[in-house]
Amino acid sequence: MTTPATQRTPATQRTPATQRTPATQRTPDALGTSGALGTSGAPIDPITRTAPGAPAAATTPAPADPAATTPAPATGSGGEERLRRWRMVLGGQEADGTGCELTGRDAAMDSALESLYGKRPGAGGSRDRSAGLGASAPSVARWLGDIRTYFPSSVVQVMQRDAIDRLGLSTLLLEPEMLEAVEPDVHLVGTLLSLNKAMPETTKETARAVVRKVVEDLEKRLATRTRATLTGALDRSARISRPRHHDIDWNRTIAANLKNYLPEHRTVVPERLIGYGRAAQSVKKEVILCIDQSGSMAASVVYASVFGAVLASMRSLNTRLVVFDTAVVDLTDQLDDPVDVLFGTQLGGGTDINRALAYCQSQITRPADTVVVLISDLYEGGIRHEMLKRVAAMKASGVQFVTLLALSDEGAPAYDREHAAALAGLGAPAFACTPDLFPDVMAAAIEKRPLPIPDKETHQ
Repeated sequence: MTTPATQRTPATQRTPATQRTPATQRTPDALGTSGALGTSGAPIDPITRTAPGAPAAATTPAPADPAATTPAPATGSGGEERLRRWRMVLGGQEADGTGCELTGRDAAMDSALESLYGKRPGAGGSRDRSAGLGASAPSVARWLGDIRTYFPSSVVQVMQRDAIDRLGLSTLLLEPEMLEAVEPDVHLVGTLLSLNKAMPETTKETARAVVRKVVEDLEKRLATRTRATLTGALDRSARISRPRHHDIDWNRTIAANLKNYLPEHRTVVPERLIGYGRAAQSVKKEVILCIDQSGSMAASVVYASVFGAVLASMRSLNTRLVVFDTAVVDLTDQLDDPVDVLFGTQLGGGTDINRALAYCQSQITRPADTVVVLISDLYEGGIRHEMLKRVAAMKASGVQFVTLLALSDEGAPAYDREHAAALAGLGAPAFACTPDLFPDVMAAAIEKRPLPIPDKETHQ
């Protein structure tokens, strides 16, 4: 057994399988052999059930007496620190088995964790205490202030999401004092957008400030690399026959002139030069972002809106942003401010991909220079065969069609595998994409290269 984590954190200690359970299941012995401690404070080997250096017991069963499995107080600073860590993991109360009492900062951290991860009413078990942050925004705001004091930002964001999910605190986000206390992140923005229609006017300005902070942070992280990557791709995609010397594409030039190879001189005579153009002089490519705004796509909507604003700022790209559920809304005229785009969405509702693609198809004027990016989990509520026919028609006309099952850092998404397989059969593979990979995906689509699919074994 390795040394226990220093403190409970939602990311490592609070998965559903390891949340606090009734006291009868939380003694150190109940954690399994890997959770027991020797009388010297050293961990018991999970295989031999002996302390390090002690001879292995053959098949001796664990003692039946609970007292025999309760660790004796450890001596020395190392043993005390180990018990303190176990106490933070187990959550205290009369049966934690450590005999360690927390004070000061440790006690305050434990109280903040207990409010969120303690046993909830109706969850069963023998303990009377239960999790809860109270029903008022001020009490939750104080709790948010506490966790920001004791934990790093990444952990605070996880705890905020857990509080919203586990304790039903979404409605409290409608109160300004609550919003002023939260740690802004992409998931919080998604929650705020889902509450947009119910949000009172007194809260909307605070909510916009929270959303704007997240959007500005994302733009700082993503904009520079996106512009650099796509500018290079646009230059490479614009071919000219009379390039300047520093604009010559030597690989393509040599390939086009191999017939002029002179063996005696071991030289290729370049009768025809091929070079890169300068894409920034005019609009070279059309990009249409078609975004599913169903509730499960909240994080993707946030990232896609930010990328849409970045793409719209590039003069060589003509960018259009379309969001849809069962209706289709064109938000292109708001792309100069992604916050306006986000508050123009309406998360939740059904899905009609076919209708959305029909609208996008009607906006295409230069198929060979157009990239359509569909961002959706592909759970289609419209006409499936019509959707597939539209994709096939767009590809046949020369459109570069990209299907992203998600545009976020949330890991493998849930999606309609049958529709994903059908799109793959049309030459439009569907895959999940992280924000960091998106510029490379767009660059490949602009240059009409194979897409950099992250996991070819699992994508459709």
